[in-house]
Amino acid sequence: MYRQFGKRALDILGAAIALTILSPLLLALAIGVRLSSPGPSLFQQARVGRYGQTFRICKFRSMPADTRDAASDQLGEVHLRPFGKFLRRSNLDELPQLYNILRGDMSFIGPRPSLPSQTDLLELRKQNGALECRPGLTGLAQVNSFDGMSAKVKSRFDGQYATNISLWNDIVVAFKTLGYLAKPPPTY
Repeated sequence: MYRQFGKRALDILGAAIALTILSPLLLALAIGVRLSSPGPSLFQQARVGRYGQTFRICKFRSMPADTRDAASDQLGEVHLRPFGKFLRRSNLDELPQLYNILRGDMSFIGPRPSLPSQTDLLELRKQNGALECRPGLTGLAQVNSFDGMSAKVKSRFDGQYATNISLWNDIVVAFKTLGYLAKPPPTY
């Protein structure tokens, strides 16, 4: 019951409440991006969602507007302005994804949406059923992550999540995410 109806109902309710409560913060962050760097406040990028369908993910732009479209770990050295670094370290750049959750592109909890170019990860997710889930703002792989996690390891966590979707497991991932966010941000 939760997998079919409850999860989506909680996503809609939670995203609507969060967008309402956080709207002043979202506005302040959008203004901060515009004042710190020329270009739009939001960054949109094609990502792969449920059943392999692509959608446009929304984030606050933390990189220069002319940065090429690639996974952040494949970009090499990108000069981030101080406000962009702050957005990245605090994970506040992810807040516009509440809109993606409200639209139904994403869920609060699920495998993080991959780029279409991450074909190895997508194939592994297809094999283990993780592509049948809406991608999440956070997920089991993220709360168990480490630098340099391979596609194979990431997809193993994604598949584990996909086969064990429950309200309890989503609560556990949500609290682990809050614990991660409560840690002091890494220094670069």
